[in-house]
Amino acid sequence: MDSTSSTYLPTPSSTIAPEVDALFNFILLASFAIFVIVVAVTLYFSWRYRRKVAGDGLTYGVDHNIKLEILWTTIPTILILIVFVWGFKTYIKMNVVPGDAIEIKATGQKWFWTFDYKEGANLVNELVVPVNKPIKLLLSSQDVIHSLFVPAFRIKMDVLPNRYTITWFEATHTGEFDLFCTEFCGDGHSEMIGKVKVLPPDEYAIWLEKSSVLGEGLTLEEYGAELYKTKACYTCHSLDGSLIQGPSFKGRFGSELTMTDGTTVVSDENYLRESILNPRTKIAEGFKPIMPTFQGILKDRQIDALIAYIKAMNE
Repeated sequence: MDSTSSTYLPTPSSTIAPEVDALFNFILLASFAIFVIVVAVTLYFSWRYRRKVAGDGLTYGVDHNIKLEILWTTIPTILILIVFVWGFKTYIKMNVVPGDAIEIKATGQKWFWTFDYKEGANLVNELVVPVNKPIKLLLSSQDVIHSLFVPAFRIKMDVLPNRYTITWFEATHTGEFDLFCTEFCGDGHSEMIGKVKVLPPDEYAIWLEKSSVLGEGLTLEEYGAELYKTKACYTCHSLDGSLIQGPSFKGRFGSELTMTDGTTVVSDENYLRESILNPRTKIAEGFKPIMPTFQGILKDRQIDALIAYIKAMNE
């Protein structure tokens, strides 16, 4: 089931979503009703107590009405109390994580999301979870403030550097759902988009077992080709020689490159490894220092696989 829009909100696809929608709709309808009443009364008073003859004094002698004052004070107070109690109960549900929740570490950095599973799986811009199972996200940032938002699940949580924040959800439908960053975090903010992939429990178990083994059964080149897609390298580096935000992988290995400081380096294994782990140490001429570090994100075998794949682009 896809997260297509239903009326003015995405289809609710988590256990908390219907409660959030109910509160939202109550506030929306109450606000609309109050707006209509206020406008109608204003128009009526404007007509009823208009000055009918030029030069007349006050149009009406009554300056207040105790019953009306009590009424328009009591009704908003009741509405505020309803919204407070209802909202507080929903807030508690959204922030108390069930004890049997699966914990996944989510890291935001310019400009992608990384998801780490305790079993060893590691994904970029894709969060894979089972349906009908609570998921706890332990969130942190490696640079600036980000904010993780999944509209279909009605969850949104700021992601801060140097501290952890927590949110949770339980998906009720299988399928793919959009994941966004909703805190402006720089030039690539609009590209910080991911997917939540919800699988049936048996398919999730198979996926987790397969993904927890780093490139088993694949050559380094084949594993590198897989990582090129799963780690979102394609968003900045092409394979056909065209320039995106970073240099193309085609013909990259072994070439002599000029840096922004005027020095030249050979694009060998050591340079590629350094560019992956410390990308701002040497910036190629004509490009901006926007590549994030993958230190702590990629394992040694994954780095070796990417280097092997880049070398293969020369063949």
